[in-house]
Amino acid sequence: MKKIIALILTLAPLLSWSQSRDVWIYHADEFYENADYQNALLNYQNALSDTAGLHKKIIPYEVNYTKQKLKNKDREIDSNVFVPMRDYIDHQIGMCYLRTYDYKKAEEHFEEQRTVKSYPEDVYHLATAKMNNNHYESAISYFKEYIANDKYSDSLLRSAQLRIKGCEYAMNPDIDHDLINIRKADTSVFNKGTASFAPMFFGQEDRLMFTSARDGGVVFDPEKQESAYLCDLYWTERGADSTWGDAKNFGRPLNSAQHDASGTYSKNSVIYYTRWSDEKKDEQYIYLARMVGFKFYDAYKLPESVNLPGYRSINPFVSEDGKTLFFSSDRPGGEGGLDLWRIALDETGNVQGDAINLGRPVNSKLDEVSPFFHEVSSVLFFSSNGHNSIGGLDVYKASYDSEYDVYQDPENLGTPINSSKDDAYMIWDAQMRRGYLSSDREDCEGGHCYDIYEVRNEPISIFLEGYAYDNATNDPLPETKLTFKDIEFIFEPFEVFTDENGFYRQELKKNQEIFIKATKESYFADAATLNTKPITSSTTLYQDFYLEPIPPGEIEIDGIEYDLNSAKLRPSSEEVLDKLFEFLELNSNLTVSINSHTDARGSDSYNQRLSEARAQSCVDYLVEKGISVERIQAIGHGELQPNYLKDASKEPVLDENGEQIILTEEYINAQPTKEIQEEYHQRNRRTSFKVTGESFNLNSK
Repeated sequence: MKKIIALILTLAPLLSWSQSRDVWIYHADEFYENADYQNALLNYQNALSDTAGLHKKIIPYEVNYTKQKLKNKDREIDSNVFVPMRDYIDHQIGMCYLRTYDYKKAEEHFEEQRTVKSYPEDVYHLATAKMNNNHYESAISYFKEYIANDKYSDSLLRSAQLRIKGCEYAMNPDIDHDLINIRKADTSVFNKGTASFAPMFFGQEDRLMFTSARDGGVVFDPEKQESAYLCDLYWTERGADSTWGDAKNFGRPLNSAQHDASGTYSKNSVIYYTRWSDEKKDEQYIYLARMVGFKFYDAYKLPESVNLPGYRSINPFVSEDGKTLFFSSDRPGGEGGLDLWRIALDETGNVQGDAINLGRPVNSKLDEVSPFFHEVSSVLFFSSNGHNSIGGLDVYKASYDSEYDVYQDPENLGTPINSSKDDAYMIWDAQMRRGYLSSDREDCEGGHCYDIYEVRNEPISIFLEGYAYDNATNDPLPETKLTFKDIEFIFEPFEVFTDENGFYRQELKKNQEIFIKATKESYFADAATLNTKPITSSTTLYQDFYLEPIPPGEIEIDGIEYDLNSAKLRPSSEEVLDKLFEFLELNSNLTVSINSHTDARGSDSYNQRLSEARAQSCVDYLVEKGISVERIQAIGHGELQPNYLKDASKEPVLDENGEQIILTEEYINAQPTKEIQEEYHQRNRRTSFKVTGESFNLNSK
């Protein structure tokens, strides 16, 4: 009997430890499922050592990667394979390091676990940690090792391929924009407390709102809550001396005892922002608060068209006109992970209609967050860990074509704006000279923390180059004059000439709309318009000009019609003359004659008077629109100058002797049918113009 008691006493500590371990794992799994990775980590560590404490405060970090959950509580890899408990705990510890953005510890941990076969995907996670620690060559090696393993998952395979692309991009020296200056914003204003992020213009460029977790924030129960670990919205204003004033908490009811973050201001005094709690981190939703004199009505959650239950909606941004709300969400219908969406707003700031996914190429299989639309340049800035990210979230830009409602392929902004860590919430002033950014690139306690950075953009150089050509021969045209005019009349017009090869190159300034006219003696002018406002980085634009030689004879104006036996222009004729007006405006140095012709039917004197009246009707119309009467002359030829026969491509039809066929009355009457005869009479009833000079007011143009 004593032996049995002794055996029970010996087993008791082991049974107690086993039960304790199960409790730690049970709690750890619960924390992990609720995205509380810090407390999950502590519980998993307790399951191994039983020495760590519990409920450590977590540094706020709004954007979390899409979770990869185990399918059930049995910790099953697939339907047939179960893993040892030790392997499971070690894997989860590594995942917690990744989820808390402690990439150094994640790399060390997964390096130790690399030979464990229970979790083939840990090779992928090791590569991810190395990538975020700026070890790109090693990361590529491990990503390729994972791809070569036949136990990869399809989703991680696509992600590994993307991240190899990002690592290769990161090692390209051309991505470094060394003239961009980036520095941490004033610590006494912006970067106090445990986290600061999501800067946004607050009604004007010298006033910013931002998110921060710091002492002195809004809490409901000081005994249980610490504002240093709760996000609130703050604002600050820059004074005449260019220094920022003290940060001011917006207070209740905008801020609550939960996390209130990443706000955006609409011109109708509405603030949209993200709210969530530590207890339900997956329930991140966008709220609306109306402001009157910096006082707020109670905020309310936007409807399901934005906040679909069971899915996150974060990072709102309102367009400058207040008509569109951009946001990020992992709701169904996207490309994968968190995607960028948009929804219309009415005049009061309420959403209307359905949310629209921005689709590809903006959204990827991974996460896209923190949208900012730069109105002047029509460029969308956002952050993503997809595309060719060099580690974590990178800032991208995608130009928007409003005519076709499409975005161009996203472009990574490179370094120093981007780093191997998370870089997000990029905003720019109207002139693209100064910007603000959030990044966790600097080490801090806990492995990560967002700070706000000020960005001074590199000088943006814009060059325009191209050639002038003879449109008839495609030969280059040397000494072609290019006249540059500012549509908004900010700068004085200036001239540039093509060289002996017909080539030109000219530096332009940003934020200008420019009209360029190419002229050369004996040629009609050509023109182009350029807008440098959308340009957000140094670039070279290309524009060629094709000048048509001025013919010696008449140029027929198709579509000029009159009422029967009348000189009155029909509406369709006025539309044709409007185009001729635009042509004469462009070729402002030309003088021309408007020539009218009739067919041979009727008396010579009647036809002469009718043609003169019709030519004068055209001249009067053009003069009334603004063409100088000194530039234009009306000439009536009656029936004296019959037309010549042309084919469908307007080329002359030749007779057997190679001569042009003139549509004389004798030739027309010889045609076999009335239809053909009438068609040829109509061809003789025509209006044309002819260049009579090229030097009208030349010195004043």
